[in-house]
Amino acid sequence: MPTPFQTSFLCLSSACAVLAQAQQSLPLNSLSTFSGSSLPNPATFGLPASSSLTVSVAICSSQASSESFFLTNGSDIFEIELESGFGSWTGPSSNNASLLVDGAGQSTFEVAVSDNGTIHEILDALPLFGDSSANQAILFSPPFAFETTTNPTYPNYTLPPANSSLPEAPPSPTFDLVLAPLSARLTSLPQTGCSLANLSSAGTVGLNNAWLRGSGEWRSQWLVEGLSPDTNYTAYVIEDRVKVSGPIYFTTKSSSFPCPLVHSLRYCPSTAYAVPLDPPQSPALAYDASSLPTNISDPLLQYMTNFTTMLLTFGCGRDLYSPLQTCSDCQREYRSWLCSVSFPRCSEPSSGSNAQAPFSALQPQPSGVSPRNPFFPVVNYTYNSLLPCLEVCHAVDRACPYFLGISCPVPQFNADASYGVGFIDSGDPGVIGQGTTGMAQDRWGNVWCNGN
Repeated sequence: MPTPFQTSFLCLSSACAVLAQAQQSLPLNSLSTFSGSSLPNPATFGLPASSSLTVSVAICSSQASSESFFLTNGSDIFEIELESGFGSWTGPSSNNASLLVDGAGQSTFEVAVSDNGTIHEILDALPLFGDSSANQAILFSPPFAFETTTNPTYPNYTLPPANSSLPEAPPSPTFDLVLAPLSARLTSLPQTGCSLANLSSAGTVGLNNAWLRGSGEWRSQWLVEGLSPDTNYTAYVIEDRVKVSGPIYFTTKSSSFPCPLVHSLRYCPSTAYAVPLDPPQSPALAYDASSLPTNISDPLLQYMTNFTTMLLTFGCGRDLYSPLQTCSDCQREYRSWLCSVSFPRCSEPSSGSNAQAPFSALQPQPSGVSPRNPFFPVVNYTYNSLLPCLEVCHAVDRACPYFLGISCPVPQFNADASYGVGFIDSGDPGVIGQGTTGMAQDRWGNVWCNGN
C-alpha cells in the first residue's frame, strides 16, 4: 500500500491537474535554494523534459532533518535517497515530470537540475596537505587543470631554465577552504557544499593563489595562520559551492616546534613544508622566493643549470636512451630530487593518540650540528629531519641517461641513513610497490618520508 506522500505524488503525476498547474517549475541547468518554512507540505516542482535529466539535492541545514524527496519522470516514481545530506537521480523525463518534497520543516536545501551530469558532487580527488608549523598550515585544492607543454624536438631541443616566472594560470573554479578542529565534528554534518560553506573556518588565510606544482598540476594554494598548536584539524575544499572535496586531516606541530614554513618557489614548485631556518624577518611569517636567503637559492639554481647543460650534451630528441623516458622527464625528476635533498624538511614524532605505525623516517638533528645542505645555516635549536623518500632518487635513476652516472644507495646497505626506505616500495631488489604504506603521506595527516 502506498504511503500518504506516495499517494499524493501518484495523484500529482496523473489526476491533480489544478495542483500541477500551480506548482513551481525548475528550469534546466539551474540551482535553486529553498527554505522549508516558506513551502507548503508537501511541496511540488515541475521538471523539464530531457532524454537524460539529472536532479540532485543537497541539505544545507546543520540540524537534523527528516525531509523526503520523490520524483516522477512521467511514468515511474523514484525516491531520491540521501546519504550524508546529498542525493541524485538521473534518467529520461517527460513534460509532466515532477519533484515532490515532503517534511521539509525548517530546513534549507538546494535542488539542481541539469542535462549535463550532476551539479552537486562529492569529488574523489582530495585536497593536499603541504605541511604545518605550530600555528600555520599550507594546503592545496584538488587539481583543477594540468600544465600544457609541447614536447621539444631535435635539433631545437630545449629544456626549462633553472628558474622561471609562474605561467599565467588557466581559468579556475571558485574554491573555498573549510578548516576546523576535529572536535567540531564536521563529518557529522551534511557533506554538502552549502552546509559546509556556511561554517566559520579556523585560522586566517594569509595567502591564497593558484600554484603550479612540479607534477604539472594547477591547484589553489592556501597559507593559513592563527591555528592552535598540537591540534587535530579537519579540512574540506568546496568548489563553486556545490562540489565537495575531502575531508582530509592533519595535526599542527607542538608549541615548541621551531622551524618556519617555506612555499611558492618556482625553481622548487613542490616544496611547501617546514625547513630549519631562523624565523623570517617581519612582517613575513613564512619564507617564499622573495624572502629566502640567496646563499641557499643561488647554489641550487647553479646545480640545476649545470645539470641541464650536461644533459643536453646527449642527443635529446634524436637518440633514444629509453622507450619510456625523455630528457624532459630526466630534468623534471632531477629537479624534484635536488629540491628534496636541498631543502631539509623539519618534522617531529607523533605522540599519544596521534602515534603512527609505522614510524616516520625521522633523523634527530641536535642544536649546532651542520645541516645536510651545507648552504643552510647552523641553527641553535634541536629538530627532527624528515628524510626524502628513496623513491625520489630512484625516479631520477629511471628517467635519466646512464652516462650521467646517477646512483642511489641500496636498501640493504645503509640507504636508511639518508633516505626513507620501505614506505612506498618494499626495498627488495627489483620490486616496485609493496611498501609498508604504499605512499609518502595519506589523507589522515601521516607523512612517512618527504616525497616533495
